[in-house]
Amino acid sequence: MAKFTLALGVLASLLFALAPAPAVQAKEAGSKSSTAKKQTTKKQTPKKARVVVRKARPTATAREQTVRRVVTVRGKRKVIYQKVASAAVPMAAPMPTMGDLAGLNLTRDPLDLKSSVALVLDQSNAEVLFEKNSNVALPIASITKMMTGLVVVEAGQDMDELLTITDDDVDRAKFSSSRLKVGAQLTRANMLHIALMSSENRAASALGRNYPGGLPAFVNAMNRKARQLGMKDTHYVDSNGLSKMNVASAHDLAKLAMAAFQQPLLRQYSTDAKAIVEASGHPMQFGTTNHLVANPGWEIGLQKTGFINEAGRCLLMQAVIEGRSVIMVFLDSKGKQSRTADAGRMRKWLEALKPANMSLPGG
Repeated sequence: MAKFTLALGVLASLLFALAPAPAVQAKEAGSKSSTAKKQTTKKQTPKKARVVVRKARPTATAREQTVRRVVTVRGKRKVIYQKVASAAVPMAAPMPTMGDLAGLNLTRDPLDLKSSVALVLDQSNAEVLFEKNSNVALPIASITKMMTGLVVVEAGQDMDELLTITDDDVDRAKFSSSRLKVGAQLTRANMLHIALMSSENRAASALGRNYPGGLPAFVNAMNRKARQLGMKDTHYVDSNGLSKMNVASAHDLAKLAMAAFQQPLLRQYSTDAKAIVEASGHPMQFGTTNHLVANPGWEIGLQKTGFINEAGRCLLMQAVIEGRSVIMVFLDSKGKQSRTADAGRMRKWLEALKPANMSLPGG
């Protein structure tokens, strides 16, 4: 009996040892459930989106922008576009010219010219064919260079002499650009050529500096020549026209054009469409600032353009229209091509006027 009891106890102990405790099973079950929950949560929750702003493209409206964004979701890149509000940036008002400040832009004319000042003369007898504010002295910008050329030619200086661009020729008032570097050497003829054809500011400055007595003497010679020509409303302070203090009336500029037209070199240099000049032994190609000279429909014998903010767009030109030589002056024109467009309007008007009021040479 004792042996049976002992055997039964050993068997019970063995069964208890083989069976896991309920607490342990519950703990393990809870652990497995937590792990499974974490894995499930990890799979269901996407990765945090990574937003990269690539580029902002403004829409047609000033207050709204469309922004292109690249985002990464679940390992894949997607491009989305979002509209975002932005403060409207006001457009800067254009700087008023001296003509605007004088109220000349309010003057109307039959041709609806974009220039505040206009004058057309018959070159043969100085008859006024058209005028608009033609006696008002205004800044003339690079039309100044036509007087620079006239003084240089009449001074009889050596046109083959090499002139050097120096630091004194660099524009530190308006910071205008130039292809001529400090130290570049060109002949006086080439300096004059690109000053008239391409309105090269440093070349015009170098021409003035290399006059006997330097730039002050050259400017005095410019003003003296203006008085000789009867240009009573004209005053010069430099040789390139960058200063707003270079002023003249349209009537004065017509007198300058008639005098300059007598110089073959000024006619040739100002009406070349393009040219190659040597600068320090290296060829450089320059082009005209007036596209009309390359237009076969125009017969232009002399021209000069000009622009600074205070002057607007300016044009001085001699042309033959319907057999008649005329001098045209346009000052304070608004728009890059407006001065030449005004010349076109004037030409059409003169062509239409010819049968009634204009005569060809010989009657």
